Amino acid sequence: MLTLKDGPAVADVSGQQSKWNGLSSSNGNGNGGNNNGSASNAGSDSNEDSIINTTTATPHHQQFNEMAIVKPSYPSIHMNMEDYMSETERSNQVGDYSQLRTFFLTCFHSYASICATFKRVPDNGGDNAHDPELRMDFLNGVYDSLSSMPNAVHKTALRSIVHALLEEGRKLHSKDDVRALFVLLQCPLFSSPSAYSVYSHLLRQILGLSNSDHHLFVHWLKILEPNRFRNIVRHLLQFISIRQFPAGERGLPAPTRSRWWIPTAVRILALLNASNNNTSSTAPLISYTEFYNSTLDHIDLMKEYLTWQSPDQPGQFSYCQYPFILSIAAKRFILTKDSEQQMILTARRSLVSKMSRNQPPRLELFFLNIHVRRSHLVLDSLNEISIKQRDLKKKLRVSFVGEPGLDMGGLTKEWFQLLIREIFQPDYGMFIYYPNARCYWFSTSNETNLKEYNL
Repeated sequence: MLTLKDGPAVADVSGQQSKWNGLSSSNGNGNGGNNNGSASNAGSDSNEDSIINTTTATPHHQQFNEMAIVKPSYPSIHMNMEDYMSETERSNQVGDYSQLRTFFLTCFHSYASICATFKRVPDNGGDNAHDPELRMDFLNGVYDSLSSMPNAVHKTALRSIVHALLEEGRKLHSKDDVRALFVLLQCPLFSSPSAYSVYSHLLRQILGLSNSDHHLFVHWLKILEPNRFRNIVRHLLQFISIRQFPAGERGLPAPTRSRWWIPTAVRILALLNASNNNTSSTAPLISYTEFYNSTLDHIDLMKEYLTWQSPDQPGQFSYCQYPFILSIAAKRFILTKDSEQQMILTARRSLVSKMSRNQPPRLELFFLNIHVRRSHLVLDSLNEISIKQRDLKKKLRVSFVGEPGLDMGGLTKEWFQLLIREIFQPDYGMFIYYPNARCYWFSTSNETNLKEYNL
C-alpha cells in the first residue's frame, strides 16, 4: 500500500542512473529547487561551479534583483513518442524495465517535470481554453503502455506521483499546476483500489483550484477522446461505489477517516458533467446515462433527501445536490417521496387554517377533489383545476357526477385513461400523429386552447 507522508517519496530503482540517451533530467541551474528525489544529477558539479563563478562576479545589488524575480526552472527531459515506444518494446522483449522505471520516476517526480515531459513548449505558460498545449499523442501512448506493465513499474510511477502531490514551494509557469493535474487525472493506475489513497489526494488538489482554473479544466476536458473521458468517469464512479460500500478492501483507511473522499469525488465528477454538457457546437462526449451510479439505488435515499431539504444542516453533503449521478430509479423514488411530503405539508396547512378560524375540519381538506361529467370530461377537468389551484399539491381524488363511489385509486386511474384517450384523438386537435416518427406532437393550429395544454 502507498501512504501519503510528509517528505519526499523515492522509488526503489536501486540507485540506478539512466543510460537511456533520450532521457536527461538535469538542467542549466541544477534541480531548480523542484526535484529533490533520485532523478539523474549528471553534470551537477559543473553546474555548481558555474553558479559559484557567476556569484563571485555579480555585484550585490544585481544579486538582489535576480533573487527578487525567480523564474521557473524545469528539468530538461528530451523524450518523444518514437523513443519511448522503442524502449517499451525492448523492455517487453528482455523483461528489463529499469529504464522505464527511471523514466516514470523522473517524469512524474514534480509538476515541473510533468510539464517538461508533456508540454509542447515547456517554457511557455498561458491559459488557452481551447488547447492545453500538451503532446496528447505522447501522453496517450505513455498511459496506454503503462497499464500493461509489471506491478513494479506501477509502484514506481505511483511513488513518484505521491512526491509530486506533496511537493511544496512550486515555481511554475502560468497554469502549469492545472496542466499537471489534468495530466495526472488521466492516469490509468487509479482504476485500482490500491491507489485510492493517492487518487483521493489528487482529487482534493483539483477541487482546491480557483473558479477560473476550474473553468479552464472543464474546457480542457472537452478535447479528450470519448473513450479517455469515459475512463475518467468510470474511475470516479468506481471510487465512489467502493468507498460508499466498503467490502473490506485492504489498504484503504476506515470510512470514518475518509469521509471527505465521496464529496470530493462527486464534485470532480460534476466538473466532467459540466464539460460533457457544455458542448454547444458538438454532441456530448458520452451519454448522460454513463454518469449514473446504479449502486446508489441501494443507499437510504430518503435520508439523502431529508439531508438535502434540512435547513438545520447547511453545507451537508447529499447526493441529491448532484442529480446527474442518480439513476432513473433513484430519481423516481426521490420525486415520489417529495410529492408525498408536499401533499402532507399542504394538507396540514389547510387543517391549521381551518382550526385557526374555529371551523370543523373535514376529510375533503386533505385531497384535491375533482368532480367531472363523463360527457364533458376535458372541460370539467379544466374548470376544476383552475378553481382549485391552491390544492394542486394535495393527493388527487376523482368522482364522476351522478355515480356514487369512493375513489381508492381506481377512479383516478380511469379518469387519467379517459382524459388521455380524448385529448389525443385527431378530431380534438391538440396533438398530431406523425407516422414516420411514430410519435405524437403538439398541434400548431392557432385554434387550440392553451388552457388545455396547461391541463
